[in-house]
Amino acid sequence: MSEFQLVTRFQPAGDQPEAIRLMVEGIEVGLAHQTLLGVTGSGKTFSIANVIAQVQRPTLVLAPNKTLAAQLYGEFKSFFPNNAVEYFVSYYDYYQPEAYVPSSDTFIEKDASINDHIEQMRLSATKALLERRDAIIVTTVSCIYGLGSPETYLKMVLHVDRGDKLDQRALLRRLADLQYTRNEMDFARATFRVRGDVIDIFPAESDLEAIRIELFDDEVENIAAFDPLTGEVIRKLPRFTFYPKSHYVTPRETLLEAVDGIKEELAQRLEYLHKANKLVEAQRLEQRTRFDLEMILELGYCNGIENYSRYLSGRPAGAAPPTLYDYLPDDALLVIDESHVSVPQVGAMYKGDRSRKETLVEYGFRLPSALDNRPMRFDEWENVSPQTIFVSATPGNYEAEHAGRVVEQVVRPTGLVDPQVEVRPATTQVDDLLSEIRKRVAVEERVLVTTLTKRMAEDLTDYLADHDVRVRYLHSDIDTVERVEIIRDLRLGTFDVLVGINLLREGLDMPEVSLVAILDADKEGFLRSERSLIQTIGRAARNLNGRAILYADNMTGSMQRAIGETERRRDKQIAFNAANGIVPKGVVKDITDIMEGANVPGSRSKKRKGMAKAAEESARYEAELRSPGEIAKRIKQLEEKMYQLARDLEFEAAAQLRDEITALRERMITT
Repeated sequence: MSEFQLVTRFQPAGDQPEAIRLMVEGIEVGLAHQTLLGVTGSGKTFSIANVIAQVQRPTLVLAPNKTLAAQLYGEFKSFFPNNAVEYFVSYYDYYQPEAYVPSSDTFIEKDASINDHIEQMRLSATKALLERRDAIIVTTVSCIYGLGSPETYLKMVLHVDRGDKLDQRALLRRLADLQYTRNEMDFARATFRVRGDVIDIFPAESDLEAIRIELFDDEVENIAAFDPLTGEVIRKLPRFTFYPKSHYVTPRETLLEAVDGIKEELAQRLEYLHKANKLVEAQRLEQRTRFDLEMILELGYCNGIENYSRYLSGRPAGAAPPTLYDYLPDDALLVIDESHVSVPQVGAMYKGDRSRKETLVEYGFRLPSALDNRPMRFDEWENVSPQTIFVSATPGNYEAEHAGRVVEQVVRPTGLVDPQVEVRPATTQVDDLLSEIRKRVAVEERVLVTTLTKRMAEDLTDYLADHDVRVRYLHSDIDTVERVEIIRDLRLGTFDVLVGINLLREGLDMPEVSLVAILDADKEGFLRSERSLIQTIGRAARNLNGRAILYADNMTGSMQRAIGETERRRDKQIAFNAANGIVPKGVVKDITDIMEGANVPGSRSKKRKGMAKAAEESARYEAELRSPGEIAKRIKQLEEKMYQLARDLEFEAAAQLRDEITALRERMITT
C-alpha cells in the first residue's frame, strides 16, 4: 500500500513543530474540529503537509476559489510528487442554469461549456479516492454539488486481467455501456479503436496514457500502457480497471426503475395541476417529461438528466444528494483553507439554487423531484464532514464555536514579524499616500492601496498616474487569469502601485509589497471589519520593511481590535526571535506562473522535454488568450494539428505541440 512521502528540503521551524505536533495529537485523540490560526507567511500549507504525512490519511483540501485551489494544488503536488494529488473543481467554463422569469414569461434554457481537461481531472480525483489511500484532493465549494453515487459508479467499472477469458464483442459492448465511443480516426479521451485482436482504449480519466489489450482467441494475452501520440509502449500491466466516462453513468436496470418512478410522479403532478386548473403548466410538463423519458430509454441519458437524480441514485425524497464526500473513506481528513471565507460559501449555495428551482416546478417546467438535484444544505455538510482542520489567519464565528482546539502558528520560519501599523489623519490621506509611494518606489518596493468604492479607486488611480506613478487598478470586471497576471506584473516591477477595493485579502503571496495603505479605515462595515483589516494588513507581512498605514479620523472598535491583534502577534514574534537569536530574513520567492509545478495527473517526467521551445511558441498568444473560451479554442486547434502530425509520422513536431497544449491547460485551470 502506498504511503504519503513528503519531499522537501525544509525542516519545520518557528511555531511549526509545535503546531504540527498539536494537530497530529488532536487527530489521533479524535477531535472533530481544530483550528490552525496561522499568520500570513507562517507556512500553514507546509504544516498541513507535515500533518498529512504523519497521520497517513486521505485528505480533502477545500479552498474558497479556483485561484487559491490552483495555488494549493501546485504546492501539494511539489510536496508529494510520488502520491496522488488531484484537482476537483467545477468543470464549467461557462454556465447558464435553466430558469424561468414569470414577470416577462421568459424561459432560459440551460447553456454550458464544459472544460474537457478539468472533467478528466475530476474523474482522476474520484478514481484516486476509490483505488488508493495516498490521495489528496484539492477542491472548491463545487464538492457539495451532486455527483453520481459511488455505489452506481462502481457497479459500472470494467476489470480486465491478463489471462481472462473475454469475448471481443462483449468487451466492446461493456465499453459502450461506460459511454466510450468507437473512433478509428481520432483517438481521444473516452474512445476506443479495434485493429484485429488488438483493442486500444483511451481511459476517460487519463491524459497522456492509453491502454492496449491484445487478445489471443478469447483470452487476454497482454495489457500495456502506451503513448497515444507515438504508440510507444510505456509498461506492461497485469490488470487494468476502466472507469465510466461520466460520474452519472447508470446501469440499464436502474434506468428502467427510474423511468417507472418518473412516470408515477408525473401522473400525480398532472392530476394536481389539472385540479388547480393550471392547464398550460400541465401540458408543458407532460410534453417535456415524456420527451426526456424517450431519450433516456433510447440513449441512456437526456439533456438535464441531473433533474432526475433522485431516481437514478435511488434516494428518498428530500435526502442529501450523493457528492464527492460519498467517495471519501470514513477516516479521511478535511482541511478548510481560508475557512472564514469557505465555510459561509457552503451555506449560501443551497438557498440560491432552491429559489430558482421552485419557480421551474411551479410553472410546469420540472417535476417536484428536480428540487432534490441540489447542493448539500449546511447541516447535511456538517453531518458528512470527517475530522476537520480550519486554516485561517482570521477564523470566523463558526470556527470559534466549533474549534475543539485552536493551534497558533504566529512565529514565521523566516523570523519576519508582522508589519508596523500606523494611524494617520484621513483628511490629507491622498497627498500623504503619494509621498509614501515615492519613498517605496525609490527602493524598488511595491505598494497596495485599498479604497472603499469603485469610483474612488478609479479617481485615485487617475490622480496617481497624473503624478507619474506607475499604477494599475484591480476591479471585479477583471477575470481570474488576468488578475493573476496583474499580480505577477506587480511583483516583476512592471508597475509599482496596485489600487483595489476588497483587495487581495486572502492567500496570494507578494513578498515585494512593503506598504499597505488602507484609506477611510474608520468607515465601519464589511470592508473595514476587524477580519478584513487584519487580512489586508497581512499583505505586507512577507517584506522585511513591511508597514501598514490606516488613514482614519476616528478610532473604531474594528480598528482597535485589528491593531491590538497585530501588535500581540508582533510582540510574540519579536520575543521569539530575541530568545532564539533569529535575525529576520526577507522572503525570496520565484516569480512564476501560479500553476508552476502542478503537473497534470497521469503525466510523466519526460513530457517536460521541449517545454522551453513550446513556451517560446506560446508567448505570441499570451496577450490575446484571456478568457477560458479563447484558451479552449486554441487548445482545440493545436490538438487537431498535433493529431495530423502524428498521422503523418512527424512525432517530434507533434510532441512539441503536446507540450504547448499542456502549458495552456495548466493556465486554464486557474479560471
